[in-house]
Amino acid sequence: MTQKIIRQNQVFEWGKQTYVMGVLNVTPDSFSDGGEFNTLDAALTQAEKMLTAGVDIIDIGGQSTRPGSEQISLDEELNRVIPVVELLRSQPNELANIPLSIDTTRANVAQAAIEAGAGLINDISGATFEPEMLSVVAKLGVPIVLMHIRGTPKTMQQLTDYEDLIGEISQFFQERIQAAKTAGIDPSNIILDPGIGFAKTFEQNLEILRQLPQLKSLGFPLLVGPSRKSFIGHILNQSDPQKRVWGTAAACVAAIVGSGDILRVHDVQEMVDVCRVADGIYR
Repeated sequence: MTQKIIRQNQVFEWGKQTYVMGVLNVTPDSFSDGGEFNTLDAALTQAEKMLTAGVDIIDIGGQSTRPGSEQISLDEELNRVIPVVELLRSQPNELANIPLSIDTTRANVAQAAIEAGAGLINDISGATFEPEMLSVVAKLGVPIVLMHIRGTPKTMQQLTDYEDLIGEISQFFQERIQAAKTAGIDPSNIILDPGIGFAKTFEQNLEILRQLPQLKSLGFPLLVGPSRKSFIGHILNQSDPQKRVWGTAAACVAAIVGSGDILRVHDVQEMVDVCRVADGIYR
């Protein structure tokens, strides 16, 4: 099964290797790197660093989704992300061609980012916050990541009571897949993300990593985002997210063993090496 990320002509051969999505948060308040890359110069430097490290996709986000975060205005989100997309696309190197993802739940931001040169939508709400997201994605003909969440980032950690965690995530996905198809999205443009850290407890995050093959059986590529998250800090007794690199590496290997296709990470250089070795063993 292959997938072409539109406009950058990058073909992804699912199952052959693990693809690394580098996080570029242009926010002042993200949980582990807020304020580090929220200027154009800093964002460009970080994107160049990820490119040199071997990143496959750069995921640009202007809205923090850390637990308890408040939603910013539409204008603020546009002002944060669109100049970054345009800047990367204007570079005289491979940043002009590297696949860019836009991390947003807003249809207007998605459309503006695609028009500016992005090629993939990463929606942490599974297109539930703005249902019109699906019709916009269908019209644009681009891939979309549908993530599982309950509530909003502000409320999600009070909504972790599941009777059947994997079964309920699967049911959510089946409903969102059907909604996407009904809106006119080609099934080959659908990627699923179980939402590690989003309305999940420590134990539930571990269970998702153990049970990824059940979610893979739905027949769609899986994106997994364990990077620096609190469940890793819990195991390591490490409160500083930036010191969870090697714990993240272990979680990434678990995701690869479970047939994850894309890993969304902050520490690109380290995780590219982890993926190459794990792929050599398991793929």
